[in-house]
Amino acid sequence: MEYGYQLNVSKSFDEVDKRIRLTLLEQGFGVITEIDIKSTFKEKLNIDYKKFKILGACNPQLAKKALDYQEEVAMLMPCNVIFWENNNNSVTISSIDAYKQLLLTKDSNLIELGKEVNQMLKIAINEV
Repeated sequence: MEYGYQLNVSKSFDEVDKRIRLTLLEQGFGVITEIDIKSTFKEKLNIDYKKFKILGACNPQLAKKALDYQEEVAMLMPCNVIFWENNNNSVTISSIDAYKQLLLTKDSNLIELGKEVNQMLKIAINEV
């Protein structure tokens, strides 16, 4: 995968869910959106799907900086952190590569901010 950071962990889905929220918070991110794919697919499509969540993470200080540079950058926010349960009961955790995403803006300030965001997201995922 070339557009994000990914790590497989030998922990339960519920443990990862709790830990990633905590480690994101430690890095200054709050979870402002959440999509439970399993329950959404059951409700909307009446199919059973593996445990899978999408968390929209936002660091308010960095978000403010980004919006001050360019308001349209809001289209690329928040930072998605996703995780799903694998067949062997491990969990895969992934986050967007904010640097690559912000290259689209062609704004050097935002691109540098993307590097900072990446470091913080990697730390949060690695500490799960």
